[in-house]
Amino acid sequence: MIDENLIEKKQHDLNGDNHLMTSTETPLREDAFVKSDEEKMANIEKLFGGIMEELGLDLNDDSLKGTPYRVAKMYVKELFHGLDPKNKPSLSVFDNKYQYNKMLVEKDIEFSSACEHHFLPIVGKAHVGYISSGKVIGLSKINRVVEYFGRRPQVQERMTLQIFNELKRALETDDVIVVVEAEHLCVSTRGVEDKSSRTTTLEYGGKFTDPDLRNEFYQFI
Repeated sequence: MIDENLIEKKQHDLNGDNHLMTSTETPLREDAFVKSDEEKMANIEKLFGGIMEELGLDLNDDSLKGTPYRVAKMYVKELFHGLDPKNKPSLSVFDNKYQYNKMLVEKDIEFSSACEHHFLPIVGKAHVGYISSGKVIGLSKINRVVEYFGRRPQVQERMTLQIFNELKRALETDDVIVVVEAEHLCVSTRGVEDKSSRTTTLEYGGKFTDPDLRNEFYQFI
């Protein structure tokens, strides 16, 4: 007799190892933000406490009894706060009055995220370049865009596209390029346990389809 539950679990393992991404949008339910942050934290605290108990941990121990609350707070307020649109950074842009028409590069933007397949950390850097079509953006806003899309369960390919699309929208230009380099702890601490590998993803448009311009960007980063 075929165990359909076992087959499904094997497919889950395969999908996770294959870095499956189904959409450029983070998969969210329609009622994702009906509950308050406090309600979510209270529920996560109970559920994570249950996980710890299943693992055989003693929640009466002084070192462990606060862990379910700390994890709940970390998930809602810190690690995954980029899920909530209310935390999206306001991207003020300005007229390019000084007529700077060459490439602007913001590199080595550090970020922390989490693999949506195993909820293990993704740690890396993003490099962003754009050419103004008449609008410029504050440099810190670029960092905030990277941080916002990183602070959610992610697939690196999706994160790269989300940063790219958001900057295109704000700057009103296709002349944007994004490179993301990261270490995935789901690779280095489980599965193949490769401690040395890094993953690089890339998206670009407009003038950056010119390989000479892309090579100039690569030299900068």
